[in-house]
Parts: sequence; C-alpha cells; structure tokens
Amino acid sequence: MEKVYDHRKTEKKWYQFWEKSEFFRPRFNPKKSPYTIIMPPPNANGELHVGHATFIAVEDILIRYHRMRGQPSLWLPGADHAGILTQVVYERELEKQGKTRFDLGREEFYRQTYQFTMKNKKHMEAQLKALGASCDWTRERFTLEPEITKAVYTTFKDLYEEGLIYRGERIINWCTRCGTALSDLEVEHEEKKGKLWHLKYPIKNSKRKAQSVKFITVATTRPETMLGDTAVAVNPSDKRYENLIGQSVILPLTKREIPIIADPVVDPDFGTGAVKVTPGHDPVDFEIGQKHQLEIISVIGQAGQMTKEAGRFAQIKIAEAREKVIKALEKEGFLERTEDYTYSVGVCERCREVVEPLISKQWFIKIQPLAEKALQAVKKGDIKILPKRFEKIYFNWLENIRDWCISRQIWWGQRLPVYYCQELNNSECKVKNGIFVSVDPPNECPHCNSAKLEQDPDTLDTWFSSGQWPYTALGWPKKQQADSRKQRAAKISDFDYFYPTSVMETGYDILFFWVARMVMLGLYATGKPPFHTVFLHGLVRDENGKKMSKSRGNVIDPLTVAEKYGADAVRLALVFGTSPGNDINLGESKIKGMRNFTNKLWNIGRFILSNKPPVQRSRICKACVPANGKSQDEKEDRWVLGELEKTKEKVTKDIENYRFGQAAEELYDFIWHKFADKYIEHSKGRREESQPILEKVFEESLRLLHPFMPFITEELWQKLPNKTSESIMVASWPD
Repeated sequence: MEKVYDHRKTEKKWYQFWEKSEFFRPRFNPKKSPYTIIMPPPNANGELHVGHATFIAVEDILIRYHRMRGQPSLWLPGADHAGILTQVVYERELEKQGKTRFDLGREEFYRQTYQFTMKNKKHMEAQLKALGASCDWTRERFTLEPEITKAVYTTFKDLYEEGLIYRGERIINWCTRCGTALSDLEVEHEEKKGKLWHLKYPIKNSKRKAQSVKFITVATTRPETMLGDTAVAVNPSDKRYENLIGQSVILPLTKREIPIIADPVVDPDFGTGAVKVTPGHDPVDFEIGQKHQLEIISVIGQAGQMTKEAGRFAQIKIAEAREKVIKALEKEGFLERTEDYTYSVGVCERCREVVEPLISKQWFIKIQPLAEKALQAVKKGDIKILPKRFEKIYFNWLENIRDWCISRQIWWGQRLPVYYCQELNNSECKVKNGIFVSVDPPNECPHCNSAKLEQDPDTLDTWFSSGQWPYTALGWPKKQQADSRKQRAAKISDFDYFYPTSVMETGYDILFFWVARMVMLGLYATGKPPFHTVFLHGLVRDENGKKMSKSRGNVIDPLTVAEKYGADAVRLALVFGTSPGNDINLGESKIKGMRNFTNKLWNIGRFILSNKPPVQRSRICKACVPANGKSQDEKEDRWVLGELEKTKEKVTKDIENYRFGQAAEELYDFIWHKFADKYIEHSKGRREESQPILEKVFEESLRLLHPFMPFITEELWQKLPNKTSESIMVASWPD
C-alpha cells in the first residue's frame, strides 16, 4: 500500500467501476419492498452549491445503507428547468451580448435556453458523480421531457375538468422586472427603512348636527396608491371613530367620495387606527373590498408605471409618482406629518425587485380541497414529517392557504395547455367562451371543429411541474416500460413497484414551496401519498453560524474543497456533529479535520494489511477468543469486539432514525479512539495473535463507514485478503 492516500487517484476510478458494474441499478425482487428516493432535482442553470452537497451526503447515506441491507434501492436523479429563475439567468447572458429575449422571439429564446440548460445539466451530473452520488443514471429525468410535460398536462386537465382550476381576476404578486405573476412563496420579505406619511382625508359634510371632526387621518407607507383608494376602514370596537362609521370622506387630489367602513381586520394600534383601503394594490385590502363590495381601481400597471386611473400622475414611474403625490398633498394641505418608519417589503426572490400587488387575470388552483387531504395525510400518519416540530408549520400553512396562482408571464417552461377558439359563432363555443384544455396539441376546436385556435401565452409555475416530480419521474400516467426482464415478466412498471417512494429528503426552507405541493398533487393524481417520510435537513452556514453569501466572502464551493481534501471528507463534514433539522455550521477547518480522519483510516489499513505477521490466519471466529479467557490480552480482545457490537447497534439505530450526525460521531470515536488509539496500540506486542481480530474489526468498520465515506472504504475493501463481495457497495450490512 502507498504511504499516503491520494483521493485524486481513487475517486473517479471507483465511481466508474460502480457505474460500469451496474451497482446503482436496483435488483427487482417481487418478494422485497423497495427503498426509493427521488432526488430533489437541482436547477439546470448553474453550479451545484453546498446545499446540494448536503442532500447528496444525506441521501447517499440512506441509499447505500438500504442497498447493503439487501433492499432493491433506487435513487432516481434528475434536473429541474426552474422556470423564472432560469429565464432570468439566461436573460442576463443575453444582456452581455447586448440582446433581449424580444430580439430573439419566443421560439428561438426557448431553443437557446434549452441548449443552455442541457449544457449545465451535463456539467451538474459530473459534479454529482464527483461527490459519489450512487444514483441510477439510466433512469435520469428532466422536468421538461415530453413525457413528463404530458403527465403535467394530464393533471392540469383533470383539475380543470373537476372545476379545481379556474381563470379569474384576483390580486396577485407582480414582478415588474420579470414581467410575471409570482406565488406568495416566490416573494421574500426584507426590512426597509422608509417613511410613514399621515394623510388627512376631509369628511364630507354630514346632516348630523355639531359635526366637530373635519378630517380623518390615515397612515401609509405607499402614498401613491391613495389614488386608488375606495374606502377608509376602522375597527368597529374603536371608540374614536364609532360616530364616523357610515359617513364618507372626499379623497384628496381626486375629489372622489369614498365611505368610512368598519372591519375587524383593522389594527387600532397601527398609525391612527384608520387605514386607507386600496383593493387593487393590497391583498388585505382586496379581501376587505370583496367583503364590502368596494370598487377596484388599479392605479399601477404591470410595467411599474401609473395608469390613466391615476389622472395627472399617469405614465410616470412609481417612485417618481410617490414624490409628486406627496408634494401635491403637502401643497393642498392634506399632509399632516411624516415620520421615519421601518417596515417589511416584498421582493422577487429571483431578481430582488420590489413586488407590486396588482389585480390581474390569471389561472388559479382552487386549493382548499387539496390542502385538506394533505393535512389529513400527516395527521393520520400516512406521511411522517421529521423532525416532528415541522408538522406545526406544515399544518399552519395549509390551514391558511390561499388559491394558488399557477400562470406565469414568461417564455421558459411548460406553456399552459389551454386553447381559445377564435370562431365563436357556434352556440356551445359561446357558452364555454371558446376555452378548452388539451394534453396534446389540438387540430380543431372540440366544440365547433374550427381550426382557428390560439394557445394561451402563459407558462405554468415551475412548482406545478416539480410538485408532481415523485410520480411523473417514475412514468405516471403512462407507467413507463419496466426496467428489467423480471419486471417485464411480472408486468410491473417502475411506477407500480417504486411508488409511493420511501423518503423525501430536502431542506426545511422548501417545506411550503415544494413538499406540501407534492403531497397535495400526489394525493390528487395517484390517490396515494408520494412518500412515506419527509426528512428535513438544516441550512448550511459558515463556521460562525452566519449565512453564506458572496458579499461576505464565506461561501464554500463543495467541488473545490472536494478536489482539495477529497469527496469523503466533504461528505463526512456535512453530517458530522449535526442534529436533525438544525442548521449546519461548515468551515474549511472542519473539512480538513475529516480529511485527517481519512488519513487515519488509511494508516490503520496500512498497519493491518501491509505489515502482516508471518502466519496468516483466516477471518476471525468465535473460537479465536475464549469466552472465559482471563489474561489481559484476552480481555482486550473481548473489549474491542464488544465495542464493535455496540457501535454496530448504535450506528444502525441512528441511521434508521435519521440521526446521521450521531452515527458519524460514533464511527469516528470507535475507529480513531477505541480501535486505533487503544486496541491497535495494545496489539503491537502480540501481532500474530491479534491479527484475526484486527482484520475482523477493520472489515466491519469499513462496511459501517461505507455509506458516509464510499471512496476510501472501497479502496481499502479491495485490498482485504478475504473480502466477501466484489465491491463493498454490495456487501451486506454488518448486523
């Protein structure tokens, strides 16, 4: 054996060996329950980051462990087209060339973006392999594959025909930079220092005698939207305003008359306790407006400019309009005072532009019926969420969910399978407004047979397709061709055999984005939960617990450190010392420490395998150590074997219960401190007698460690004199 372990010489060699030997492909066995993980598909628009490395480390531990336990184990890889984010990324590439997507046109932009994602996807696959991901690459999928798109359209059509998908005007989140609607989950909130303006609205002359109050004062951070106000609201229990409820005010700058209404949603402690109601530009105000049947006036347009409804302020940008409105209010005596104020503002998670709540005609899913089933699936125990504390967050979100806007005004992604007939003379077409949904591109209108058709220009929210990932990746609804001859003979498809999947492992930050939606759509489309267990890992932070960001200069590139210290060291560092669901602190010093453990393991192997005594014995058996031996040497033998048994039991239990950090620590402590520091040191004076035990403990330690550190354990396994299988990957788990 070489004196020093060189990961650069071994990692690629063994990955190619595993892949060529087809060890990643599950062996179909109708008598055994499979173990299935569908990989959370990384976005095909850039490099893998440390968050991806985390799920690779955790999921590969699970899949290698269950494979060694003899279960047919499938880890299905894939990539996500990532809708808005990929479009934003590629548009930035075009900007470098002085072009926009409009210069290319929709078809050419889509074609170029597709090529861009395919190039990135191929690079990303190489990165996954470099980190040791033992996925079945023969089953790899992409969310824009024709078969998957067809499956996504099938779900859309089913929902539409059941009345669960509808088109309507509602208030939505609108990004003026991306030019599209956003779901609530695509909006992030940032603290912003700004102003709170107190505006005086004159009360209209009342018939009541002794009207002493001339104005009602409202406080707002968005004075430009006051041009679209259609009411002033107060809390019905607020004594200050009880005599004003039912009266009207004259809206400054517009001279429109709007009512003073009472609604319990108003917080009496905010500002003056009276709030302006702008149903066209605030989600809470929209709900108030619906309840009180208020008019909706839109004064901000999709391009981020004031509309004609804004009167003299029309056609100017929002920020400029704000300044001009304030000046006009001040000039006309309607600005009472201004104060500094810190508030939360919504921004697009993709481009960081401030999000505008706007009224827009969009496509929505009537989500409540789906949400109720998703709630019950967890409450009844059909799906287990780990750590359990995240259940409350899951329940709270689903119990307060709003209809899901699934249409996006972008070009990249799956276009809505909605068609409009341009020939509306037919009576049936008139009733249905000429709208129909088709999974396959239609040649004619099913209502009147006209060929004058137009497809809806909008694109599906990427989470609508990725929300169907667990079953579409396995071939639903077509139930793709079975993989093996045995499967074909048994007439069992991948979907039939591997669905529902065993576990969905992902970061807790996308519990709402993705996990809840997979549960809702999976239950709807298949009638079964998409997975039995959800395991949520924490976010990776730097060694001081701070969020990693390029601006802080504390970002760790997993591939760079893997090249420097080895993939095994990176993988072990990502789980060592962690606890389920908690954030992970990671610094280069920790990875270096795990590299030192790799070297220690190599040196243990060199001692045991390279310096063997003259008499070579076979593998250890029970008779090697007398049960009643009383010598110090025999006590040491029994001690290390006993510690090995304890370690096997603890590590197995820890993996079964998703305590990967604890399992890693148990192995580290046993191998380094108990086996190496104590037993090996003691054995140096009695090498021939201890060699069988050294080999036994080392061999079983390698098997225990393999899911965590696959490359070095394979390299050392191949050097064992009496290995029990051609690869440690397919060796049995030590029980």
